[in-house]
Amino acid sequence: MKRSIAVLAIGLVAVVALAQENGLTNALRGKASLDNEPRAALMPKMVNNDKRAARAFPMQPPLIPHQIEGYQVDRDFNKCLSCHARENVAESQAPMVSVTHFVDRDGNNLSQVSPRRYFCTQCHVPQMDIKAPVDNTFRDAAALTADKKGR
Repeated sequence: MKRSIAVLAIGLVAVVALAQENGLTNALRGKASLDNEPRAALMPKMVNNDKRAARAFPMQPPLIPHQIEGYQVDRDFNKCLSCHARENVAESQAPMVSVTHFVDRDGNNLSQVSPRRYFCTQCHVPQMDIKAPVDNTFRDAAALTADKKGR
């Protein structure tokens, strides 16, 4: 066991040395070498415009278009539901939680949000106001289909 750890450690040191020698760095680390810890970037600001973002793929959970820092979402309270719960949307004008969130894992329809869908940020995330760290060439299925028809 000790020999395996030693061989692994020597291999890791060799990989780091080779990467430095060849000038290889990870785009997400910036220009920091692999054996140095880069300075952490400042936290980006959350998008806070309340505009619904287009979904990038079918069945993608909607992004959260507003600030959620400081929201309490735990087993005792869910701040999201103070606007998005069925009984609050008329006043808040926020979109109602999807009807799929009221179905438990056995397929039973519930009067309240299912416990498995209660913790919103398991699937829904806020959008940050940043430039993507790597270029993205993703094109959705509709764009690809339109390209084929245009040929």
